[in-house]
Amino acid sequence: MSPDSTGVLHLVVGDEELLVARAVATAVAGARVEDQELDVAEYAATELTTGDLLAAVSPSLFGERRVVVVRDVHDARKELATALLEYASAPEPDVVLVLTHAGGVRGKALADGLRDAGATVANAAKITRARERVDFVRDEVRRLGGRCGEEAAEALIAAVGNDLRELASACSQLVADTDGRIDAATVSRYYRGRAEVSGFTVADAAIVGDLPGALEALRWALHVGVDPVPIADALADSVRTVARVASAGRASSHQLAATLGLPPWKIERAQRQGRGWSAEGLADAMQVAAECNAAVKGGSEDRGYALERAVFAVAAARGSGAS
Repeated sequence: MSPDSTGVLHLVVGDEELLVARAVATAVAGARVEDQELDVAEYAATELTTGDLLAAVSPSLFGERRVVVVRDVHDARKELATALLEYASAPEPDVVLVLTHAGGVRGKALADGLRDAGATVANAAKITRARERVDFVRDEVRRLGGRCGEEAAEALIAAVGNDLRELASACSQLVADTDGRIDAATVSRYYRGRAEVSGFTVADAAIVGDLPGALEALRWALHVGVDPVPIADALADSVRTVARVASAGRASSHQLAATLGLPPWKIERAQRQGRGWSAEGLADAMQVAAECNAAVKGGSEDRGYALERAVFAVAAARGSGAS
């Protein structure tokens, strides 16, 4: 059963970045059922004082609901941990408090105390077993409105790798580009090649200016038969996402998630990848990606050359924005 997303005290336990981001987003979405304009404030436990906490969770003079997210409470100092447990024993009804904890023995007493206080607990532990990864892929495709058998899920993991963010993006791409019924043949058409080499491998390297890494990944992918179309799609998606997030201004990942319609983990990644880019450079890169997509999907005589030229151009566009 899924955790109740409408409570006022939430504890997310685990260190799988994607699952943590989704659990926090679920809690925020549950709070926003009654108020779409709900304010969300985020803090790091290492930088939060007891006074800051009490100010953040104190009742509003106007009775407005709000969400307070405190990350990495396993690193909380003793005074803050004590204050969190005291608050959890009698939480404010108009404040939704969401706490993330990496799990393990560090800060275990705090996590146990929050459970005992009635916190809604979401599991975000790293997925380490092959069976769990297969289940994740099948559930992800189902969540997106498609269907995926075990064989197809295993093929996708072999092609894309074990990173859940990459797998989630691949599932989204496959469902978007097909009728949603994904089998092993579908995966093979999109992701033929060496395990953990995909369009996202190329795009991630290009977008952060790692030209040698991007070219190596691209040339190997093409050498072993990876379809150029998903590589072009991944490059376009990465550039477009970084540009959208950069133009949205400074705000928390959850505030931007509501504005842009993107998952918080994807926004956080785009914020990291966007460092070193200028607005002009991103505009140039978007034009490059669009031209590459048109060439690859429009039957260019040398689709590999079109992709390689795009990788060079994206890296150059980023370089032009460096200070």
